[in-house]
Amino acid sequence: MHARQAQKVKVWDPVLRIFHWSLATLVIANWLLGKFGPTVKTYHFWIGYTILGLVIFRIIWGIIGPDPARFVNFLRGPKATLAYMRHLPRRQPSLSPGHNPMGALSVIAILLVLLWQVGSGLVMDPDDFINVGPLADQVSRDINRSAVGWHSLGADLIFVVVVLHIAAIAFYRIWKHEDLVRPMITGWKWVRKG
Repeated sequence: MHARQAQKVKVWDPVLRIFHWSLATLVIANWLLGKFGPTVKTYHFWIGYTILGLVIFRIIWGIIGPDPARFVNFLRGPKATLAYMRHLPRRQPSLSPGHNPMGALSVIAILLVLLWQVGSGLVMDPDDFINVGPLADQVSRDINRSAVGWHSLGADLIFVVVVLHIAAIAFYRIWKHEDLVRPMITGWKWVRKG
């Protein structure tokens, strides 16, 4: 099937692949530290700062990086996204040259949730005098206290987007016979000819 309708091309650059796996590892580690880690959140803070750096990098890379990494090349409007969704039940690989329209929404959702989480962590003050965000003194007391709840909600949202991401990968592998993991390791992906 691949030989007739698809060709194997280099899609994901090494920098984007390193970013992806670094972010995945750090997000999972920090989520676990936040939920089950030590009471003093020093490691959680430092991993959070690193995640912020990675998110900022991805935003920049989405503007100046190679074509498949640029937002302008994979973000689609509602019409294209709905058209793509109508074809999801088909048991055929999508063969998208990069992110498909649903994958593009996933990228944006993950980046927004991580910005929410880092932002709330930077300004929160949980009244324990230890785990105070470094920018907590720059905002009002009401925002400090609200940020604790926002951060908790963010942790739940991160869990949801990670589970949805893994479920989508499994769906593409099992139902559509399309491997999305290997291209994020090797950079090579089957894409539609033409």
